[in-house]
Amino acid sequence: MRKVVLVLATTALTLGALASIAAASHSWNGYHWARQSNPFTVRLGDNVGASWDTYLRTASRDWSASTGGSPLRTTVVAGSTTGKKCSATVGRVEVCNAAYGNRGWLGIASISVNGSHITQGTAKMNDTYYSTAKYNTPFWRGAVMCQEVGHTFGLDHQDESGADLHTCMDYATNPDADNTHPNRHDYDELALIYAHLDGSTTVGLSAQPGAKPYRTDRKDNRRTSKIVEHFADGSKRITFIYWAL
Repeated sequence: MRKVVLVLATTALTLGALASIAAASHSWNGYHWARQSNPFTVRLGDNVGASWDTYLRTASRDWSASTGGSPLRTTVVAGSTTGKKCSATVGRVEVCNAAYGNRGWLGIASISVNGSHITQGTAKMNDTYYSTAKYNTPFWRGAVMCQEVGHTFGLDHQDESGADLHTCMDYATNPDADNTHPNRHDYDELALIYAHLDGSTTVGLSAQPGAKPYRTDRKDNRRTSKIVEHFADGSKRITFIYWAL
């Protein structure tokens, strides 16, 4: 039901967290936002309607927590895109909702990367499904928003079997309140991903690269798909799709 297109990396920390750090292993291929100091702030562009505002702000607050030593912070700002396309903006994440149709997905997260560095991201919520009784619930809305935004920081799923690990980064078959927020392993992973500093930054850039992919790879599982688009300059766009039940 959701899909994520650009990728990030993983992080974890603390001694009481040594066990947690060892268990935190859901980095997305080491993709991460480049930055030269910690903590750092990723802007989330608000392109969503009133029915999603609360969930976006909750996700922003949750992912900004310093639990586990995570240096990531987020802030919700005015969106810079319009319409269903939800065009990406370099240096930030655009969050959108629209009736994208009966295409099988609840949410899609996408990020663009140059080497291992994320340069931009989008997270889309498919209102075609949230207008139905099954998915128009605080648990489904909160879980999908939290996960799609989390992908844009470089996090993969903790589990894709349908098991409930009490985090929005799993694929719990019947999400509850715990599945609408990150858990300690998510924060530990972010701490690991962002433990190092970079010689440059991709956060807050203003240039918009333009290119078309020359090759696209796809991998499908029972509940998720991953699409990787390759560009001539060596950059990639990765998309996670979270399929509806």
